[in-house]
Amino acid sequence: MKKKLLISLGIIFVLVLTSAVTFAVSMMNAPKHPSDYHIGITYQEAVEASERPMLALFYVDWCGYCMKFMPKYKILSKLYKNKYNFVMVNVEDKNNEKLVNDVGISGFPTVYILDPKYDNRVLMPNMIYQDLGKFRVELDRYLRIRGLLDKASEK
Repeated sequence: MKKKLLISLGIIFVLVLTSAVTFAVSMMNAPKHPSDYHIGITYQEAVEASERPMLALFYVDWCGYCMKFMPKYKILSKLYKNKYNFVMVNVEDKNNEKLVNDVGISGFPTVYILDPKYDNRVLMPNMIYQDLGKFRVELDRYLRIRGLLDKASEK
């Protein structure tokens, strides 16, 4: 009986240890900054490919809220990959200074729908982008409105 108990405890110990090591390794490989996600294309590529609006995320790597938002942004990039161009703009990168000043970033993360085709900007408030369901409603609404604009311009 003692032998079975010792074997069982040994097996449980090995399983717990294996799980802990696996968890530790996955945490070491997990993204630590928003820029580690590499979602989408550059802003310039999105402007040149203006057949689709872009969902632009303005972030800084030290922002905890930006990091918390990244899994949602990744999900959206998969759900809307054929409808929006996804762009990540690091606000602290000097190459983005003109764009950041033009858009007027006041906090992080800041999410805009930018549409070069119609020279349109829609700021997504944080109460919308925090909730994936509400965010999707707004993204779909913009696509419906853009579709109406496309039809009107064809006439």
